[in-house]
Amino acid sequence: MFTGLIREMAEVLSFNKNILTLKANYTPKIGDSIAINGACLSVIKITSSSFSVEISPESTKILAMQNYTKIVHIEPAMMMGDRFEGHIVQGHIDCLGKIKNIRQNGNSSDYIITLPKEFMKFISPKGSISIDGVSLTINEVFSDSFRLTIIPLTIKNTLLKTYKVGTSVNIETDMFARYIYNIFSKNNKTLCWDEVDKIMASY
Repeated sequence: MFTGLIREMAEVLSFNKNILTLKANYTPKIGDSIAINGACLSVIKITSSSFSVEISPESTKILAMQNYTKIVHIEPAMMMGDRFEGHIVQGHIDCLGKIKNIRQNGNSSDYIITLPKEFMKFISPKGSISIDGVSLTINEVFSDSFRLTIIPLTIKNTLLKTYKVGTSVNIETDMFARYIYNIFSKNNKTLCWDEVDKIMASY
C-alpha cells in the first residue's frame, strides 16, 4: 500500500532483460515492495550504490515504459504507524493516460489527460487519481478526459516538469471508486457520483 507521495527521484542506471536498476538515496531491503512511477515492484538485488527490481513482460505491456529511461518516481510501501497523506494507492496500474494539453492557470498549470473510455466511469470531480505514482486531485471531468490543476512545487519535484503533449503516463484510478462501482454493478443498481460522495462521507 502506498500514499502517492513521492519519496525521491531515482536515476535509472540500466534496464536489461526485464531488470531495472536504480540509483537512489533510499536503500531498500531484498523483497521490499516499492512503487516506481506508481507500479508496485519487488526489490531483487542490492549493491552499495544501487538496487534492482524485476518487471515482468506482462507489466511492460501495461506500463508507460518510455518514462523508465532516465529519472523515475520512487515511493516505498507504507509501514504500520506511518503518517497517512495523499490517498490510498495500491500500485496496480489500470491503464495508460495521455497528456492532451498543458496550459497555465494563474500560479498553477492545468494538465488535461485522456483515458480509455472504459476507465472514465472511475473518474469523479474532486476525486483522487495516481499519475505515475503521484497522488493528485481531479478538478474537472469530460467525456474521455479529465483536468488536473497542479502547483509549481509538485511540478518542480516530479516528472510532471518533463511531460509534453502526447506523453503517456501510468494511471491508477481511485480504489474506492472501483470497488463501489463493482458492488453496485453486480447488484444491477444505478449509481451517480452524488451517491458515491454520500457513501464515502459515511466512513
